Amino acid sequence: MDLAGPKHSMCGLLEVDVTVAKQRIAAEAARTGEALSFTGFLIACLARAVDENKQVQAYRKGRDQLAVFDDVDVGMLIEHRSGLMGHVVRGAHRKTCREIHQEIRAVQAAPAPPTKGMPGWFRSAMLLPWPLSRLAQAVIGAVMRRDPTAMVAMSGTTFISAVGMFGKGHVGWGISTTPHSLSLFAGGIARKPALVDGRVEPREILDLTVMFDHDVIDGAPATRFVRRLLELIESGYGLEREVPVRAVR
Repeated sequence: MDLAGPKHSMCGLLEVDVTVAKQRIAAEAARTGEALSFTGFLIACLARAVDENKQVQAYRKGRDQLAVFDDVDVGMLIEHRSGLMGHVVRGAHRKTCREIHQEIRAVQAAPAPPTKGMPGWFRSAMLLPWPLSRLAQAVIGAVMRRDPTAMVAMSGTTFISAVGMFGKGHVGWGISTTPHSLSLFAGGIARKPALVDGRVEPREILDLTVMFDHDVIDGAPATRFVRRLLELIESGYGLEREVPVRAVR
């Protein structure tokens, strides 16, 4: 968390209607016996929105330059039987929800690498005794701020965490610092009344946190990005390929 460095974060706490997405995932589970990963669905939506507005994954490079990356590589933490481990979905904007789902399940099923998804040198540096660990963090942070390509290669251009979804029946927003210019934190999902076509209906509402680096992203493009992200999530983007609309009730 210290590697997030000195930056000014801008945080949005959102409530997102995921009823359509949950219905389509449930319908697919009933049809095939396997439920698609909801986190994989969020990754697909995030990658599509970022691909349409790559400015949100820009990074400071030195004092007066910005580095903007073409590929959308989404870093995440995967719940493995040996504990949480890091993984990056490379080129997520070119993958379907099912492809991302299969990638996540394959990582969960495979034996965990000794480094838990981190480069060996980085893990060794983080395990140094104090004060050497603090010195290593300062050096790594300075290198990342001079040239962000090393950090992106290690942990992706964006980041998503769904740890808050493990608390079944409990809602709330997750907030944390990351080295990324754009991070998404999925909190709990609860049934709440919402206005739909002039009628009050029970809907599945997700607590979602979007965090930007305000040093590289202005408020207006950040707002446009969030609007597009919500459109994708609430429409069940990508899941229509798995479950036809007529199958959703």
